[in-house]
Order: sequence, then structure tokens, then C-alpha cells
Amino acid sequence: MKQVLAAAVLCLTAGAALAQAGSPPANPNPNTPAVATPSTDKPAAPAAGANSFTEAQAKSRIEAAGYASVSALVKDKDGVWRGKASKSGKSHEVSLDYQGNVFAK
Repeated sequence: MKQVLAAAVLCLTAGAALAQAGSPPANPNPNTPAVATPSTDKPAAPAAGANSFTEAQAKSRIEAAGYASVSALVKDKDGVWRGKASKSGKSHEVSLDYQGNVFAK
């Protein structure tokens, strides 16, 4: 019985390893980090990519960057949250990319 169980475990783990070996990497450009940190440079424009932020999380990130009255947030085809907000009494178009970078126009 132990041999059968060991053989079954071995087959399952080998199958999983083979399935992963054929998959492309999650990010084909290893120089683009998944999350912005203080040591990474902020890109000049929002980075396109699979954005896992919910609308509420995107709004919180934008507010944490000093913006108020965040509204009309919509995730575009590039995975960038875009909306409107105000800062220092001025209205801005804002965006949040998958790395958490906030941009304003």
C-alpha cells in the first residue's frame, strides 16, 4: 500500500512540474517589477499589465497620494485604472497602474 501511495504522489508531482515547464513566464520583461518600491524608478506613464487592484483599492491608493474626491474610476483595456480627482483645489485626470504608481494630468 505504501508503494502505491508513493508512486501516486511521484506521478502527480512530476505531472505538475511538466505543466509548469511549458508555461511562459508571468512577466516577459524581468526588469519590470510587479510592485513599485522606493528603490524602483517610477515610469513616465502608467505601465500596462494585469491589474489586481479592486476599484476600492485603486481609490485608496490615489487618495494616499494626496488626491481627494476620487470619482469615475474605470479600468481600461491595458489594466490601468483611470478617473478624476482633485488636489490643491485643482481637478485632475488620474490613473493607477498595476504597480501602484499614481499619475495625474
